[in-house]
Amino acid sequence: MGWKPCFFEYTESLRGTKANTNAAQGLGEMLEIAFNGEVTPNKKLKHEIDGANGWYHYESRFGLSVYSENGEVERYNVFHVYMIVRHDKNGRKYLYDIINIKKETSTPLSY
Repeated sequence: MGWKPCFFEYTESLRGTKANTNAAQGLGEMLEIAFNGEVTPNKKLKHEIDGANGWYHYESRFGLSVYSENGEVERYNVFHVYMIVRHDKNGRKYLYDIINIKKETSTPLSY
């Protein structure tokens, strides 16, 4: 049985793209450029240890290269995502989930 990204159900409309895989490959960059961070306290008993210090919600972006027939980068399709980070009882922060991966409808960036 293969590994399935935990955010698959949110990206069902993008099944024809490689958005799921490429989002996972660019995690470092997505965390570095994250914006609109919000903190919410833990509200569920089941997360009393893994989310004891609350939850952080961020927005971010990543891009996928679109290649021409001769193999050159033609443009980039940009995707918008929401990232959920849990603040553990031990004080560390862990990426918990990436949800709502959506292709931005603006004009793609040209190379």
